[in-house]
Amino acid sequence: MNNPLLESHVLPPFDRIQPEHVAPAIDAILSENRAAIERLVQQEQAHTISWESVPAVMEHLQDRLDQAWAPVSHLNAVMNSEAWRAAYNEALPKLAAYGTELGQNEELFRVYETLEKGDGFAHLAAAQQKTIRNALRDFRLSGIGLSEEKKQRFAEIAERLAELCSRFSDNVLDATQAWDLVLPDATRLGGLPESALGLLAALAQQKEQDGFRITLDFPSYVAVMMHADDRALREQVYTAYVTRASDQGPQAGRFDNSSLINEILALRHEQAQLLGYASFAEVSLVPKMARSPQEVTDFLDDLAKRTRPGAQKELAELREFAKNELGIADLQPWDVTYASEKLKQKKYSISQEMLRPYFPAPRVIAGMLKIAETLYGLSIRERHDRVTWHPDVTYYEISENGEVVASFYLDPYARAHKRGGAWMADCRVRRRLADGSLQKPVAFLTCNFNPPVDGKPALLTHEEVTTLFHEFGHGLHHMLTRIEVAAVSGINGVAWDAVELPSQFFENWCWEPEPLGLIASHVETGAPLPKELLEKMLAAKNFQSGLMMLRQLEFALFDMRIHALDMVGTGDVQQVLDEVRRTVAVIQPPAFNRFQHSFSHIFAGGYAAGYYSYKWAEVLSSDAFSLFEEEGVMNAEIGRSFRETILAQGGSRDALELFVEFRGREPKVDALLRHSGL
Repeated sequence: MNNPLLESHVLPPFDRIQPEHVAPAIDAILSENRAAIERLVQQEQAHTISWESVPAVMEHLQDRLDQAWAPVSHLNAVMNSEAWRAAYNEALPKLAAYGTELGQNEELFRVYETLEKGDGFAHLAAAQQKTIRNALRDFRLSGIGLSEEKKQRFAEIAERLAELCSRFSDNVLDATQAWDLVLPDATRLGGLPESALGLLAALAQQKEQDGFRITLDFPSYVAVMMHADDRALREQVYTAYVTRASDQGPQAGRFDNSSLINEILALRHEQAQLLGYASFAEVSLVPKMARSPQEVTDFLDDLAKRTRPGAQKELAELREFAKNELGIADLQPWDVTYASEKLKQKKYSISQEMLRPYFPAPRVIAGMLKIAETLYGLSIRERHDRVTWHPDVTYYEISENGEVVASFYLDPYARAHKRGGAWMADCRVRRRLADGSLQKPVAFLTCNFNPPVDGKPALLTHEEVTTLFHEFGHGLHHMLTRIEVAAVSGINGVAWDAVELPSQFFENWCWEPEPLGLIASHVETGAPLPKELLEKMLAAKNFQSGLMMLRQLEFALFDMRIHALDMVGTGDVQQVLDEVRRTVAVIQPPAFNRFQHSFSHIFAGGYAAGYYSYKWAEVLSSDAFSLFEEEGVMNAEIGRSFRETILAQGGSRDALELFVEFRGREPKVDALLRHSGL
């Protein structure tokens, strides 16, 4: 078969890759890699081992596998279908087995140990040394020291977890796509702005239906929760959303993740105990900045204590407003977003909908690229001659001093069969090839904004603008690396609790007058964001920041606690979540709420016992940005300093060491609290 996944490309040929190519390509590459590794460990004697003879070869083998798998994994997320899902899920256990096999290869482990202990180690580049040390750490976390029986069990768990986490994600997508509500007219949609009505009408047209169609995709969901005057409608949509993939709600039991959650947690705990750790949380923290689950919990508890009094005041204000102004005497969770938006409008005379016309997506994207160009000395241009997977997708090249250094695909809009949320993923990693040439980094940037309607440009809320900047911040971290060793290039090898630093850092430019001049202009008149609107926006920046902070702390504490306990012996997940909420939350959701059943970050993503990273890294990002506040937010000199000390270094050095080099001292929490109005 002429298989594009087995060919060498600078970029994936998305017009040729089909689901039927996946299994033969993955099988062939894994088979060839296994044979190459077998030859490698057999021919290496202690006195001949060098960087070029082992780690460089291993990097090449891994990169070939990544080049086949990256487009497959991406297409499964953004163009999901039965065929893509089947192909993806068939490959997952094979990849998990291969990964465990590598991690438990005694001969390979000894080769890396010999490299680290050898005289030549001191002469290797810092990135090469870090790669070898990380590899040895990962061997130990893969069970290299276990008995054969325990190794086999460890491998079985790894394969099963890969399958369960994928099924969890599939269930969330299926549950999200399976529910909708079609209304024949706009009678029940009072309060929704024209942009939202246009979206719901377009969603109906997609299914060749008349009227308005509400779905659980986030743009549709949030439009109803924020604007619909019909309280019963809000309750209906809220109930469907918070019970997705669970034993509750309108689809109760249909895509239920309950048993998957329990099995995932039990297997993670068993894996941790096999490795000699008390809990999965301890294993998760080995490669991170935080040293222990207790340190993380103390950090989160401290933030919660500082935040709770302010959040209680915010809730009291909201309840009083809802009762007196909206006639809602018993504020319920499905009223909170609606009442909050009304209160915000009353206090600050501003709303997300008022701002929307000033943030047409093409203008925002162009302005965002201009900000990055100014800060980091770059030139970013769209290319129209590159193959993509959907007409919505654009491709950009990043140049420095006239030379292309990186590129990225941007897929901004929500559509059917596309996983919800926003993320950055790597398509290619920067690395020096054996022939001396340089493989340049390529990123996938994915969001789920309201798509353009009736030929008009998509209009973003300011919150969506912030999301776009966040993901592009991740992308810049991946693409502006100067490291040429794949394992620590870009975001690779970066401590997980520091990986959100560049993304959260870049969000700050959405709030400053000078960069806002680049990203905001009225969709029809081209007029800049009026000064009075900007002042209102800035005044409202920290509206309900206490409630938002507590919500994130609730998720993080829940995540850390379920992974720090043996859930098989200590009760169910819902019980732990309820306990966390009693301690932290000021708004208690209804008993049917099953938030955890769609918490893909920790059950299907890379954030297990790591969700705290958002707040941990926000301390770093706020403190880093405070230097720009002192020196000028568009200061190119400070921008290049951030690029060279943080972005360019990738995972080649410890995150704290890099932060201190940039900031001149260790991080302080003050800037985060100040930026949050706390």
